[in-house]
Amino acid sequence: MYADIRIDRRTGYRELNKRGADLLFQVLTDREETASVAISSNESFDWTKTFTDPRLCAAIVDRLTCNATVIETGTDSYRLAHSRAHYDHPA
Repeated sequence: MYADIRIDRRTGYRELNKRGADLLFQVLTDREETASVAISSNESFDWTKTFTDPRLCAAIVDRLTCNATVIETGTDSYRLAHSRAHYDHPA
């Protein structure tokens, strides 16, 4: 089964081991120019902490950004803003 879109909203939060990074690269390669991928992250494209192999990191970012529409909101996380508001004004 092949979905029209693959959405990953946790990229950049945790380090992927070599196997995980290789699998993600394979998914992106398989979907390249055939199906959509949506990624959301609070991190910029400097994902060297997530993908510890610099060459693989560059290849993944290259796959993601080729023919992509990149939307940068420039805003803090909703959860972070909510937590800060709650901390500043507890009930």
